[in-house]
Amino acid sequence: MHELSLTQNLIEIAEEHARRENATVITSVTMEIGALSGVMPEAVEFAFEACTKNTLAEGASLEIRHIPALGRCQKCGQECEMESLLDGCSACGSYALDILKGQEMALIELEID
Repeated sequence: MHELSLTQNLIEIAEEHARRENATVITSVTMEIGALSGVMPEAVEFAFEACTKNTLAEGASLEIRHIPALGRCQKCGQECEMESLLDGCSACGSYALDILKGQEMALIELEID
C-alpha cells in the first residue's frame, strides 16, 4: 500500500507550503489523481485521516479530482481515452500509444487559515 507513504508526503508538502504562508491550519486539500497513475484514490482517502493526525491538516477535507487517461496513436494520430496501459487505439487498433495525460498525481490547491 504505497498510498500511505504518498499521502504522508502529500501532507508534508502541504504543511511546508502552509508554514511558508504563516498559516496555522489547513482546512482543505485538493489533489488530482490520473487513471493510469497506479494510485488508488480510495486508499488515499482512507490514509488521509490517519496521516493528518497531529498536523496542520488535522480535520481538513480532501477533494480528489479524477483525471481520465488520454493517449495518441503513433500509427494514425488519433487521440483516444484509455482505461489501462494495455488499451489499443480506438480507431486503428494499434497498441503504440503515447500517453498524453492520466499518469499524474498532484497537489492542486490548499485552503489555509
